[in-house]
Amino acid sequence: MVITGIGAVSPNGVGREVFWASTRAGKSGVRRIDALLPADLNVRIGGYAEAFDPGRHMERHELAHVGRVVPLALAAAEEALADAGWDTARFSLSERRDWGVVLGSGGAALAFVENQFSTYFSGHDRRCSVYTIPSATPGTLASEISMRFGLRGCSHLLSTGCTSSTDALGYARLLIASGKIGHLLCGGADAPLAPLIIRAFMLMRILTTSWNQQPEKASRPFSADRDGFVLGEGAWIFALESLRGARARGARIYAEITGYGSTCEAFHRVRLETSGEEPARAMRLALEEAGIGPDRVGYVNLHGTSTVLNDRIETRALKLALGKSAYAVPASALKSLIGHPQGASGAAGVAASLLAMRDGWLPPTVNLECPDPECDLDYVPLRGRPCQIQHALCNCIGFGSKNSALVLSRLPD
Repeated sequence: MVITGIGAVSPNGVGREVFWASTRAGKSGVRRIDALLPADLNVRIGGYAEAFDPGRHMERHELAHVGRVVPLALAAAEEALADAGWDTARFSLSERRDWGVVLGSGGAALAFVENQFSTYFSGHDRRCSVYTIPSATPGTLASEISMRFGLRGCSHLLSTGCTSSTDALGYARLLIASGKIGHLLCGGADAPLAPLIIRAFMLMRILTTSWNQQPEKASRPFSADRDGFVLGEGAWIFALESLRGARARGARIYAEITGYGSTCEAFHRVRLETSGEEPARAMRLALEEAGIGPDRVGYVNLHGTSTVLNDRIETRALKLALGKSAYAVPASALKSLIGHPQGASGAAGVAASLLAMRDGWLPPTVNLECPDPECDLDYVPLRGRPCQIQHALCNCIGFGSKNSALVLSRLPD
């Protein structure tokens, strides 16, 4: 299965090329979000796509009945289709039936649900949306894309926490390989910047409260002075098809997904087991399926949340997965630039990796001025640099002990 189109709505850039220009330059999208939050919250920042205008993608009267995640996903899907050269308005019925949607999202419309409950319990129940139930149902997010573009194949949503969009891409690969469907829109979207969601993360003490006055410095993966992650939003969606089909129509191919691995530590709702064995096994499974050894990995896109435990364990897992090659392979954390977009994390990392492969440029891990001694790999600190990448490994670690990884491979010229 190959990727022929990319769409992106990110805190550091709306649109694929704006996102990538900011990412390769190390430009952060973390900012103050005071207007979204009550005054008593200690967290005042987030990875927020400030330049995004939902009204460009949905009618204003429709926006009252859906969460922000819907226009985010629609915008990214529209761009992915256009980038791949597809015009759905011209599709025949058989073509519509050969296109499906597989999305990953950790919270989907959870912020919309929060808003509806707030409206109801503040005594304004008549203002609640008539579509509260369908719009609150996570799977409806995939249906919104299907309905917008008239796609009549499967319309599925995977919600596995932070690994959601990585798992969606792994599932999509199996669907296309099986011949059950020929084309898919697949990726991730999440929009969790809402008061109660942020309060709930604060209860777990995993959000940073130290950088409200310098938001661009707040997300600090692998840095000795990190003290929590920054919650973020965004949508990164891809047009997928078989290699044979893409070649037959002369499509530009970004890369092929050649491997996928997924494991569960079965350990804890939130905490990671410290050995790193299961995240490492997920990466090894992906590499084995791709048929490449650790010495052929040219770049790793890391989960890199900025929590002390996660960063150290992911470093340990990468060493277990790649052996001595771990010290030679450049690896970076996109969350240093966009915050943590929950279930869309994997898709965000895949988008950055694809564009890094296209342009021969490694995106940096910013804010890494003082590395944690236990995080001693090449995280491409502070500035990006040129590098030709044949195979990239994209890693994700999620709540509930989940681990997933993908291998992206460039096709020979």
